[in-house]
Amino acid sequence: MIPFNKPPLTGNEEKYVLESIKSNKISGDGEFTKRCHKWFEEKLNCKKALLTTSCTHALEMVAILLDIKDGDEVIMPSYTFVSTANAFVLRGAKIVFVDIRPDTMNIDETKIEQAITDKTKVIVPVHYAGVGCEMDTIMDIANRHNLFVVEDAAQGMMSSYKGKALGTIGHLGAFSFHETKNYTSAGEGGLLIINDERFKERAEIIREKGTNRSLFFRGMVDKYSWVDVGSSYLMNDVSAAYLWGNLEKADEINENRLATWQKYYDGFKELKDKGLIELPTLPNGCIHNAHMFYLKVKDLEERTTLLEYLKQNGILAVFHYVPLHSAPAGVKFGRFDGVDKFTTSESEKLIRVPLFYGIQDEEIKHIVSTVERFFDNE
Repeated sequence: MIPFNKPPLTGNEEKYVLESIKSNKISGDGEFTKRCHKWFEEKLNCKKALLTTSCTHALEMVAILLDIKDGDEVIMPSYTFVSTANAFVLRGAKIVFVDIRPDTMNIDETKIEQAITDKTKVIVPVHYAGVGCEMDTIMDIANRHNLFVVEDAAQGMMSSYKGKALGTIGHLGAFSFHETKNYTSAGEGGLLIINDERFKERAEIIREKGTNRSLFFRGMVDKYSWVDVGSSYLMNDVSAAYLWGNLEKADEINENRLATWQKYYDGFKELKDKGLIELPTLPNGCIHNAHMFYLKVKDLEERTTLLEYLKQNGILAVFHYVPLHSAPAGVKFGRFDGVDKFTTSESEKLIRVPLFYGIQDEEIKHIVSTVERFFDNE
């Protein structure tokens, strides 16, 4: 069976993990965490980078930083992972879902403004598949309505929009290092990116259980105490050590994945030209990171049949999100603004094929030819 995913392993991860274990500093903010922070701040050109235990927790920190309260409204696409919504629901917010664009599966920027009310506080664009949302338009809307923008860039490390790294355009950004992502911190992990100076100090406090411990260790206060709400959001340094092994080879991993993505696109192009499938679209100004390769088929029935056919031929492909507004919790904690023209219908067509660092050409060819045989036999 060709797996859907294999976490990246480039060669030095085991060595760095052992170094971290032997350092006697395996909890948060050890030597490897500091290396990672420096790498992100330089690579992404952001004000502050803070490793977290998950992207979920990075988003929960965001909701605290923005003082989300009961009755506040947060606009986002319904086609996203539950954590995008949960982080704000936990603070009492109402989620306002808007439709997506069928070309990128990203939030439809033209539907945002009509969803804004006097209760709206935040817009959360989700960069699906590491392809940037239309951030110029979104930032213009936010600025005119005095709203915060939080980029859910869970899938977007090494991607950019008009020359700016995803996650660094809005006020705050969140990334994931789950084992399914391009770079991982040994299974779980996340990153909070701070682009607005106002949030730098408080973010450290929230991340350190509501204490000013970070200031204490930098010698800026003579003792530390409980000064705010917070929780234990620090990634342990052993996980950061594994992540550092990935980051050292970030460009190599990125180039390998992009090459795989292109092989898929070229391989499936004939089926696309025949009108049998749709392939991903890359808008002008967007540089992606080949986080995933997906194709869209005719409808839900055809997708179900194709997924089973791939499985029978030794290929583990998957579908992706079930739109949140159709889930029980989505109905309870949110509402859909406007018409669901594309969110449900497009989500039911989408199939993700295996894509990971080091996938072999023979495996790619087998996947492409198996999909071709499926359509030949229909």
